[in-house]
Amino acid sequence: MDPSGPGIDWLDDIMAGQNLPKAQNRVAEVIIRNPQLASYAEIAEIAALAEVNNSSVVRAAQSLGFQGWPDLQRELRSRYLVKISTEDTLVQHGEHSSPLRAALTRDMENLRLTLEANAPEEVEAAIATLAAAKSILVLGHGSYAAPAGVMAHLGATMGYPITLESRGGVHLVTSTNTLGPGDVLVVINIWRSIGQMIAAAEAAHQAGATIIAISDMRRGRLATIAEHLLVVPSEGIAFFQSVTATTSVVYGLLAGMQAAHPERSRETIRRSQQLWKELDIHLD
Repeated sequence: MDPSGPGIDWLDDIMAGQNLPKAQNRVAEVIIRNPQLASYAEIAEIAALAEVNNSSVVRAAQSLGFQGWPDLQRELRSRYLVKISTEDTLVQHGEHSSPLRAALTRDMENLRLTLEANAPEEVEAAIATLAAAKSILVLGHGSYAAPAGVMAHLGATMGYPITLESRGGVHLVTSTNTLGPGDVLVVINIWRSIGQMIAAAEAAHQAGATIIAISDMRRGRLATIAEHLLVVPSEGIAFFQSVTATTSVVYGLLAGMQAAHPERSRETIRRSQQLWKELDIHLD
């Protein structure tokens, strides 16, 4: 494997200034030289290549700021898939005799990894921030405009001052340039980082807004400015990423937001139901 392949620059940045023990340093060198292999190999295979025991692999991951090998490997996998072309992603995933079964199986694994990656106290802290917000703006582009739209729609249904921005350019500028102290910006950025979205989030952060990031990467520009970071594995079975784990995290946040202001939520929902009847929205 070419040592200049996907992932090496990122890991070099993490290791800068680190003084890892020899065994852990060998683990890092194996990962740098074999980014594709490291993104899916069993821990025993990495240990064998580095000529260390499994515990050294775990400790190396922890020394680099991750919870353990699965947490680091999830990040490696996300970054590896970002670096290869969309066509190569299809080759990586191969063909499936039962696409539906493969998709559901992959999503079940993504959901399991999401549970492991996010401590309950991290989620509760994000919910508390949302519940106390003066206003909430949710950013999501492409496929991830879908869970962003769910969050904004249901949040507003509960009476929260929450809006969605799924566009870029001048629309993104207009929606974010008034954010400041007391405001919360939720940024859903999965797979490849979207430059305009990250720059807008950095500007909002500098102006005093609180950033909640939902991302498949624990490191990077967005993670650096986020007061709350929720990690969501997003690998799919074709050339596109899966939004399932992200949507489930959004539903969890919304449930917590409802519980934080139950009376307001119930009253707003009652008014909405009455308007549905008056406007004859639903057929039944």
